[in-house]
Amino acid sequence: MEKRGVLIGAIAFVFGSFLLMISLLLYESYKSKQMKALVSSITTEARPAPSSMPSLDYSMYKTKIGDEGRDMVQVPEGPFIMGSKDGDPDEVPERQVFLSAFYLDRKEVSQEEYARFAKMTKRPLPKIEVFEDDQSKLLQSEFAAMSMSWDEAAAYCKWAGKRLPTEAEWEKAGRGEGKRKYAWGDTMKTGRANANLDGSEDGYRYLAPPGSFEPGRSPYGIYDMTGNVAEWVADSYDEHYYQKAPYRDPKGPERADLKVVRGGSWRETEHNARLSKRFAAKAWRTDITIGFRCASDGVEASDSPAAP
Repeated sequence: MEKRGVLIGAIAFVFGSFLLMISLLLYESYKSKQMKALVSSITTEARPAPSSMPSLDYSMYKTKIGDEGRDMVQVPEGPFIMGSKDGDPDEVPERQVFLSAFYLDRKEVSQEEYARFAKMTKRPLPKIEVFEDDQSKLLQSEFAAMSMSWDEAAAYCKWAGKRLPTEAEWEKAGRGEGKRKYAWGDTMKTGRANANLDGSEDGYRYLAPPGSFEPGRSPYGIYDMTGNVAEWVADSYDEHYYQKAPYRDPKGPERADLKVVRGGSWRETEHNARLSKRFAAKAWRTDITIGFRCASDGVEASDSPAAP
């Protein structure tokens, strides 16, 4: 009888242990599913978190609408510091330059806007090579336009009643009158620009829609002067041009096949994303990291206050 009781107890213990093990396995499976869901929610289509910084007031700068309907900001006449003594050899001498007032597009040209120009002028759309087996990672209408040559960018601006900005105009629009390295200051900061090597910090793996980084606007309220796409400017490239450039409204050397690209792109280093950094590229080059925006001259009678 005693042995029978021990047997029953042993069976009950084994059965209870089995039920406990099943319960623990089910609980661990539930925790694993919850963790996977959490990780997925964090890593899928990450976007920059809204900035807690107060919006700056840019209403003192005048605006106008270009012939193609895009918003432009006036950069007032006056001096600014161009170049950098702490940069690359073609950025010296760091010097003061005086510019007449000009307007610059508040945002880079988007793919949708460039496609409208291409359709109306019967031009082919920019082509890109197969990109990681999926071109849709770059080809989206809201993203910045890219992969057009210098001549194609200049043709768009002419069609819009504008022109490409000079190298000096572009740099002043990004830096203001001081010597800041980036559009917002001297330190590269997360959430200010689409500019890093792996895309894991700014929320965009590759391109971003122009105007996505509110805290990264320049002193005149202009978006994406640092990162997203690098930008064609009007000037031809001469490594030593700064040593002989005029003080007032420099326009670069005589036309040459090498053109200047400014601003860095979505895959640049901190060094190459600096506002004083100069790149040289053949005018016929097309690249998934190069886009553009347009400029126009002077003061207009139709000037209106800028939106904040």
